[in-house]
Amino acid sequence: MEKQVQAPPFGLRDKAGYLFGDLGNDFTFLLASGFMMKFYTDVMGIAPGTVGLLMMLARFLDAFTDVTMGQLTDRSPSSPGGRFRPWILRMCGPAALSSFLIYQSGLAGMPYGFKVLWMFGTYILWGSVFYTSINIPYGSMASAISADPGHRTQLSAWRTAGSTLASLVIGAGTPLIAYETVNGVQVLSGPRMTAIAGVFSVLAVLCYLLCYRLVRERVQLPPRTGRMQPGRLLKSLFSSRALLGILLAAVFVLLAMLTMQGMASYVFPNYYRSTGAQSLAAVTGSAVMLGLCAPTAAPLSARLGKKELSVLSCLFSAAVYGICLLVRPASAWSFVAFYTLAYAGMGYFNTVIWAMITDVIDDAELRTGQREDGTIYSVYSFARKLGQAFSTGLTGSLLNAVGYSEAAAFDPEVTSGIFTISCLAPFIGFLAVALSLQFVYPLGKKQVERNIRELEKKRTKRKAEG
Repeated sequence: MEKQVQAPPFGLRDKAGYLFGDLGNDFTFLLASGFMMKFYTDVMGIAPGTVGLLMMLARFLDAFTDVTMGQLTDRSPSSPGGRFRPWILRMCGPAALSSFLIYQSGLAGMPYGFKVLWMFGTYILWGSVFYTSINIPYGSMASAISADPGHRTQLSAWRTAGSTLASLVIGAGTPLIAYETVNGVQVLSGPRMTAIAGVFSVLAVLCYLLCYRLVRERVQLPPRTGRMQPGRLLKSLFSSRALLGILLAAVFVLLAMLTMQGMASYVFPNYYRSTGAQSLAAVTGSAVMLGLCAPTAAPLSARLGKKELSVLSCLFSAAVYGICLLVRPASAWSFVAFYTLAYAGMGYFNTVIWAMITDVIDDAELRTGQREDGTIYSVYSFARKLGQAFSTGLTGSLLNAVGYSEAAAFDPEVTSGIFTISCLAPFIGFLAVALSLQFVYPLGKKQVERNIRELEKKRTKRKAEG
């Protein structure tokens, strides 16, 4: 039975703490998605196809680790600190350390096979084990912070603000520091990347500790009992159109977003020869997220519906990249403008997506009579990692296909192919997100409002029955 825990009223401390949680996540996640492939191709000398394949294989392991972690959180008893918060405290150190180990430029002179194994092992340790053990409880915790749908939408917006701040620091700051000029050409510096990874790991720990300190869990749900039954679990989960729709959208939006961020490390320094434009793109993208999307997403979604707003915004981003591909702007600053417009469209979906997950959890509770925040969130998290895997695997394969290598990094035919990838992959990804939400995901504005009313009736009845 759902219980309310004595705690200070929901407020700014919770929202700020939740912001710091995603800021901590993204100090390692965005560094990996934006710069890990560049580090291993240009510093460690590993073929991009090999890097992409290994990163993709590692993410498939999350089919087991993510769902297992979700089941553990649903079955773990609540402590005085809550059910989800203690995991953040336990795992923040290992997650940060394993991220730092990925970027060890001192190993660049080791044999090729050793470097491949080192990359694969440290990437699994970080992403499939320690990052998962924080991210699943952190994402599931939103339902425990407050039962109020309005509060959850606010948490979603603040979480997106945390991610945007991390994107600003990593996307804008890293290119300015990590590159050095050699023979008139800007190249990625291995020692600088190692130092940057170390600083970001320390910052991640500090943010996780602030999240733990500021957030409070107010809604206590009884732990699930009985043995784990993966077959029954998967059958139950995948009979939900709402979950299927949001999973498809998650895969495609990560394909679009991470291709945008990952290819920025190639299209700006290699095609446009401007790391300054790369930094500016990160600044302008973050600016529209914080200045436009974050303050307007909640009122717009209240008026239009979260699904409806997301479909329109993703169609806009697809159109922007379609036009950019046709125009092929010669100026790096013109490309920054296209990048920023697409980021604005994507920003609305990313701002409301976390609140949409709680809508899916509510819908599942109405269908099954059981609330499984950790399990459903873990399945969603795995879908996001599939999007990450497909993005890195596709990016590596396409870079191989256009002939990219350390020696041919500035060949005109290769850089032209880099530009095409940078526009075409996000175009396809954003279009697929919009189609998945429109034709598969059923939780439009009216259905969400009906579900909230039905759940409120059930909870009022449970309270009355004692």
